[in-house]
Parts: sequence; C-alpha cells; structure tokens
Amino acid sequence: MQTLYLSRLQHYLFCPRQFALIELECAWEENVYTAEGQVMHGKVNSGGHDTRGNIKSVRTLPLGHKSLALEGVADVVEYRTDEHGVQIPYPIEYKRGKPKSHRADEVQLCAQALCLEDMHNCKVTEGALFYGKTRRRHAVTFDEELRALTLEAINDCRYIIESGITPKPIYSTSKCRNCSLKEVCHPKIFNKNAKAWLSNQITANLNEVRQVNNNDD
Repeated sequence: MQTLYLSRLQHYLFCPRQFALIELECAWEENVYTAEGQVMHGKVNSGGHDTRGNIKSVRTLPLGHKSLALEGVADVVEYRTDEHGVQIPYPIEYKRGKPKSHRADEVQLCAQALCLEDMHNCKVTEGALFYGKTRRRHAVTFDEELRALTLEAINDCRYIIESGITPKPIYSTSKCRNCSLKEVCHPKIFNKNAKAWLSNQITANLNEVRQVNNNDD
C-alpha cells in the first residue's frame, strides 16, 4: 500500500482536485499564502524538546500508522502525565490565518492522533489547532464523528491514488481565488462541459476565419 502523507488529507478536504494535482501530477505552485504557512512552520519546526511541569513538548515529531500506511510530522506533541503517571500525547498543529468553515484542519490533526495511538498503544482524545491570526489554541475533540470523517477521507484519497484519475474541478470563488494551483487547475475552463467548450472553440475559430475572409474582400 502506497504511503499517504498526513498533510495531503488537508488538501483533499479543501479540494479533491487539488489533492490529485499534487499527488498524481506532482503539481505545486507557491503564493503568498503558502509562503506564509512555510514561514510559520519554519519557526515552530525547530526540533528538540523541553519540559515544563508535567508536560513534555516534542517538536517536529515523525509520525506513522502501519495498517493505514500514514506518514507525516507533527508540529508539536505535548506528552501530559496523568494521575497514574502515564504520558498521554496531545498533538498541536500550527496554521496560518484563522479557523475555517470546513473541517480540513481538524481531519489532519485527527489523523495525527490516529498515528500517535498506533505508535503508543493509547487513546488520544484531544488536540489543538493554533492559528496565526487569532494567536490562540482551538481545542479539537477526537470524537466518533471526526474519526469517521478522517477515515473516510483516507479511503477517498486511496481511491484517487489507486484509480489515477484527477477529479473534475468544481469552481468556487472563495476557494479558487486564493489557491496556488489555480493557473494549473484552470477551474473555470475545465468546469465546463467538454463538448460545449469544444463547440464554442470551433465556432470562435470559424468566426475568425470569416472575419479574415471579409477583410480580404
């Protein structure tokens, strides 16, 4: 089974076509938003660890899940010692901007929790998303609904990978406007019916030919 990287789940939930362009066609373009994200992660992902009280924080922690064939890196994992002396992982993912209306960030964080559960043979019930604009943590509970959504996203990603088919675009002003791959994706063009688009192109070419002939006359 081919490895699926945790960060790709966020791309899939945001836009299945974006996921496929990155995963299948190795497409990638930078813009101001991706650059801001890299700068933010560069500050966080310095490696190393520190301990404060009963919390040990580990940065840039490699993650994996054998049966799900997941791999990735957690920005920060806090190991919190409970009343029984057991260290419980608490993943924290850093994101630019502010909380989203969709659950893509939550799914990526939940997938990290699944990896930590597989690695440590424990139950991870909660984590947090830290957004650069609000400058605060937003707690995320890994309930059954979010776990089911995460597993569904993993399966959907696997289907795209195994089929090798890039989904057709669904144009959305709010999403497509800020997407770094919009010049690769061409959502407005490919969102149209192919037959209708071809017919319009032929008509436009014929009109150009008629215009040239009229000018020659």
